[in-house]
Amino acid sequence: MTVQLNHTIVAAHDRQASARFLADLLGLEVSPRYGPFIPVEIPNGVTLDFMEVPGEITPQHYAFLVSEADFDTIFGRIREAGLTYWADPSHSRPGEINHNDGGRGTYFDDPNGHNLEILTRPYGSGG
Repeated sequence: MTVQLNHTIVAAHDRQASARFLADLLGLEVSPRYGPFIPVEIPNGVTLDFMEVPGEITPQHYAFLVSEADFDTIFGRIREAGLTYWADPSHSRPGEINHNDGGRGTYFDDPNGHNLEILTRPYGSGG
């Protein structure tokens, strides 16, 4: 059996702005609107489909495995944008990155409060 994640819906107050925020930081493209969604396709074929929702948004966590070179580029964009970033998911180590499993990682929030992460080594991979 082959099972692959194809897409997930990301709640947003402004789907276009939220999709643009993610795409700009990660160096990706915003796809054309598809029904109520604004998709951002990740290079492995998974799309994050931004959909506007009323009221409070329950924050979710989205982690992106990137190369060392891409980490440098994306982290530079995070800092240029003046975003607060943390070394941990509980946001107790602001202004730091982590070196888990011999790689690098950091967490930051999107405009809707979703907790985004970039990391260069999958957790548990050692190193």
